[in-house]
Amino acid sequence: MSTLYVTHPAFRDHLVTPGHPERPERMRAVEQAMEAEAFQALARVEAPLAEAAVATLAHPEAFVEALDRVRPREGMVRIDGDTTMSPGTWEALLRALGASTLAVDEVVGGRARNAFCAMRPPGHHAEQTTAMGFCFFNFAVVAARHAQKAHGVEKVAIVDFDVHHGNGTQAIVWDDPSIMYASTHQMPLFPGTGARSETGVGNIVNCPMRGGDGGDKFREAFDDAILPSLRTFSPDLIVISAGFDAHARDPLGGLMLRDTDYAWMTQELMGVADETAGGRVVSILEGGYDLTGLAQSTAAHVRALMRG
Repeated sequence: MSTLYVTHPAFRDHLVTPGHPERPERMRAVEQAMEAEAFQALARVEAPLAEAAVATLAHPEAFVEALDRVRPREGMVRIDGDTTMSPGTWEALLRALGASTLAVDEVVGGRARNAFCAMRPPGHHAEQTTAMGFCFFNFAVVAARHAQKAHGVEKVAIVDFDVHHGNGTQAIVWDDPSIMYASTHQMPLFPGTGARSETGVGNIVNCPMRGGDGGDKFREAFDDAILPSLRTFSPDLIVISAGFDAHARDPLGGLMLRDTDYAWMTQELMGVADETAGGRVVSILEGGYDLTGLAQSTAAHVRALMRG
């Protein structure tokens, strides 16, 4: 089995206002990185168009329908100060739902060793009834609950290393002991959540870092807290919220990670997956706003997935 790479041209059609960091060029940077010879062995597939109802795995039906009603046929609709919808946004969202669930189907079904979904917009800030922080639907939670509902997977761990805390993911799974959420992130920084004291029903592990922290503190957080907690939880599937904006080049954060740190972390997570989950890992792109840093970090992450 090989690593599955899931993407679609529609992810470039979610347009944003001029100067917005979450821009279509992010997809082009990732796509160009994946053209290198090292990635020719990837199994590649286009993200299918999911039904909007798939989003109800993480959100109430009324919220999904409300977003559908306000999506523009032309121009842009502002959801909040950071989050806008363009005419291409809705298809991008449905393709992202399709990517997340297809990746789970292929990995849990044993047809792929693991998977990386190169998609946008990101999702980890989306709360049950609130689109915010560039995010509309919470794809990591959708993937986790799809694995449970469609495949009978009992326990899923979501590991998030974006520089911003995944407030939406945490809020949605807060009282769900079947889903663990573990996060490294910078504090203080948007959205202001993610303190160590935020533990849900014992299923939340937050490891906040300070601006200026680098790979040593990042690896320490994984070695001391996240990896032991994962082994104790013993997930049947690991879903990665793969945000690369903790990279030293990124303009939206102040952490100092390098591509080697992402490669190390990926290998460590795969080691846990080998122990508890039959090696099953599904990775979903979140942030990462410096194009060079994004390309380098994604390449390091996917190379590690391919090494198995």
